[in-house]
Amino acid sequence: MGIEKETIEIAPGIRQIPGTPVVLSPIDKIINWARAGSMWPVTFGLACCAIEMMATGASHFDLDRYGIIFRATPRQADVLIVAGTVTKKMAPIVRRVYDQMPEPKYVIAMGSCACSGGIFKTYSVAQGADEFLPVDIYIPGCPPRPEALLFGLLNLQQKIKSEAKKWGFWR
Repeated sequence: MGIEKETIEIAPGIRQIPGTPVVLSPIDKIINWARAGSMWPVTFGLACCAIEMMATGASHFDLDRYGIIFRATPRQADVLIVAGTVTKKMAPIVRRVYDQMPEPKYVIAMGSCACSGGIFKTYSVAQGADEFLPVDIYIPGCPPRPEALLFGLLNLQQKIKSEAKKWGFWR
């Protein structure tokens, strides 16, 4: 009990003894805190929503300050942002990119087309990315503003921080 009063809280559930490199916390909290602060989405734009995704990563919104850095390869990414209309011909390719990502991995459906097929109620358009991927965050809009994507990414960070034992080797 004496140690708890002498510690400072550096993040929710993570405490440090001042003047020492000692950190007191459950391992889940430390790993989730680090993972939430270093999300690497794979750049996968399919339609007009990709322009808004690029604007979110540009200097005005500056995702780098949140530890979010876009990657060009799925092998180094942990978040897949499906931005735009997914045709049924493109769905297996999007799924392949998802399968190449290491665990744990997350999916954000960005835009009305990725969430529900949008205005395209046709035979060739997938009526939502959740038909072939496990979607974690939905961001509606046509196209959604960069602020909406930023809000969705921050919600995903909160989801990651609240997980328990979801590391690559635990599944």
